[in-house]
Parts: sequence; C-alpha cells; structure tokens
Amino acid sequence: MKKKVILISIDGMRPDGLLACGNPYVSELEKMGSYTYHGSSVKPSVTLPCHYSMSHSVVPERHGILTNTYVPEVRPVKGIFEVLAGAGKSSAFFYGWEELRDIARPASLKYAVYINSYVDESVDTLLTDEAIERIEKSSPDFVFLYLVDTDHAGHKHGWMSDAYIAKISLAIDNVKRVIDKFLSEYDVIIMADHGGHDRSHGTESPEDMTVPFFYIGEPFEGGRELFGLSLLNIAPTVAKLMDVAPDPEWDGEAIF
Repeated sequence: MKKKVILISIDGMRPDGLLACGNPYVSELEKMGSYTYHGSSVKPSVTLPCHYSMSHSVVPERHGILTNTYVPEVRPVKGIFEVLAGAGKSSAFFYGWEELRDIARPASLKYAVYINSYVDESVDTLLTDEAIERIEKSSPDFVFLYLVDTDHAGHKHGWMSDAYIAKISLAIDNVKRVIDKFLSEYDVIIMADHGGHDRSHGTESPEDMTVPFFYIGEPFEGGRELFGLSLLNIAPTVAKLMDVAPDPEWDGEAIF
C-alpha cells in the first residue's frame, strides 16, 4: 500500500446525476477502482452531520450534530484527522464551505485552505489548484479535498437540473486532474455526502440518502461493484490504507 490517501468529497452528488453528466471519465473511474452507486448517507442527510459522521465513523445520534451548526460532542470521539495526527501523519484540508472546518479539531491539520464558495463560480477548480500545488510542494500524508459547487447548484437551480449536472461534470474534471498527477503516490477515495431533490435535501428519501463511492488504489479491484457501504466506512478505510489503527469508538469498518 502507498500509505498516503487523497479523499475527495463532492457535496450533494446524486449517483444518477453522476451517471447523467456525460463525462467520459466516470467510466474510467469504474474501471480503475471498486465502486458503488448505492452507498448510504446518514440521517439527517445534511452536509455537516454527514461529514462529521464520515470523518468520525459514528452516526449523528452519537456525535450529536444534527444541523449545519456545530455543537460540541457530549461524549467526544476522535476523528480521522486527530487519529492521523496522533500517529505522526500530516493532513491537508481544502474546502469551500466554512462550517466544515469543525470536522478537524485544532492542531490536527498541517495545512488548510478555505475559499469562500459564494464569491467565485469556479471555487472547485480553485480549490483543486490549491490542493495540487500543496501536494507537489509538501506531499502530505492525507489530503481532504471538498468540492461544493454541486450542492450550491442544486439549491439554486434544483437537483438534476442542467446547471447541477454541469457542476458534477466539472467536479469530475477536477477529480481527473488529481488522479492523473498523484495516483502513483496516493490511493484515492471519491465520495458524496448526500443527494438532493427539488432544491433541498435532508430527508430520508432515496434521492437524498443514496450516494456513490469510488475506491481507487492497490487494495481495490478495478471494475468491482460494491454493496452495503456507508459514510461510516470512510475513516476506517483511510486509517487502514495509511497503516494506522482506527479509533476504538468508531462504528464503521475498513472495506478491505
């Protein structure tokens, strides 16, 4: 294993939206790695609870964050950034929605870049530029690149609208840029936190709860479709790829 991981989260990306975007790189992702179009989000299917569950491998009922407003955990659980920092690993975080900063505790990051997603239409590309530059300069052990334009397009124009589908294709273009440059050094995981319907999300409907995952790297068989995965598998899988013990409080398991 390469013991370095890049995790890319495409906010609000529905599996059927990904398949409908027409980007030819989607079929390449299927060939390169193991994947599912039937992964599960968490309830409520809202961005901060979803990413907190992803990074801490516990459901919202355990971490207590049920909206996009952070509240301290009653019974704290270490997240992936803290676990990696405790093992001497360096992490970098690139994000376009400020509230997401709370998934990483103080002193758990070596690098962080935030770009306000409400002031630039191409923030996903700018964040990808920043991530590529930092990886080339510093080669951090774990990189989390969060792309947000898809979610904004869903809220503004509607999920499955032409504008939303176009943002998915742009996100996949940025995924390709990262993989083309760094797959020889990093295993890569691509995920979505939730889907959406009309101009919203957060319900238990399949449109909101069903998400895609791609796992690309040496441990993962190319072209293999996976089943039964959820956001809770992400942190344990990252830890195992990096040869770091998972936190004993985590509920999810590595997928290999």
